[in-house]
Amino acid sequence: MKTKGGKFTFPSKPIILTLFFLLVVLLVVFLRSSSLPQSHQPSSCPPIKHLPIDQTQTCNKISPTTAETLVHYVTSNITPQQTYKEISVSLRVLTKKSPCNFLVFGLGYDSPMWATLNQGGRTVFLEEDKSWIKQIQGKFPNLESYHVVYDSKVKLASDLMEIGKRDECKLVGNPRESGCELALKGNLPDDIYEIEWDAIMVDAPTGYHDEAPGRMKAIYTAGLMARNRAEGETDVFVHDVDRVIEDKFSNEFLCEGYMTEQEGRLRHFTIPSHMARSGRPFCPL
Repeated sequence: MKTKGGKFTFPSKPIILTLFFLLVVLLVVFLRSSSLPQSHQPSSCPPIKHLPIDQTQTCNKISPTTAETLVHYVTSNITPQQTYKEISVSLRVLTKKSPCNFLVFGLGYDSPMWATLNQGGRTVFLEEDKSWIKQIQGKFPNLESYHVVYDSKVKLASDLMEIGKRDECKLVGNPRESGCELALKGNLPDDIYEIEWDAIMVDAPTGYHDEAPGRMKAIYTAGLMARNRAEGETDVFVHDVDRVIEDKFSNEFLCEGYMTEQEGRLRHFTIPSHMARSGRPFCPL
């Protein structure tokens, strides 16, 4: 979620993007509240005085995370790195699936947006930079984020690609127990390995210079998590596919046959469970 020239990009039309995020958040809140049965809606508003004592008016208060998100995007010129059309791809999936389990590789000023679009679900952010986590948590304390240490290098991507073609890397299982060097085994919090993630966004770690960790292992691990779920499917999004590593590794390990859409620099894969049907090949034939 960070860019080569700095932490974030500044679009030429920040006001338009800000209004877009504001409208999206309000729409999500409206859809959530309107879909709740009357008996399940919170009744935190006091009775209206002119009504009988046994009649109360219900209201739906927005969550603290939603409130923080609205204030942030209305008052800030800092907008997410992804474009309107790219964000719309993930938005369509989250609108359909949320509340769900959403794992995001990366942490930034767009993180409140992702958490809000998954209102009521669990959204977890994985970040390589401890100081950056502290800075973002100071501004958005309701976000759930964890520090991750990567042991890979962009300059070794070609070697990792060859390693990924070995038989042990085509076996489906929990990444923590995988025999493939591409899997993030002990790098993530234990809880992350046990959850069935409904959507995964790979927009980190840093990958624009040779010494950076690159997204090779994040992409492979996301695909392994998706295949290892008991049933159903996982939507995996990879950003910056205009770069060589993101392009080649997403096609190789998330599989071109599972790709459902590409918009700009964002690629969307829908990966089914490989545990629900034995004998399914790593990539569709």
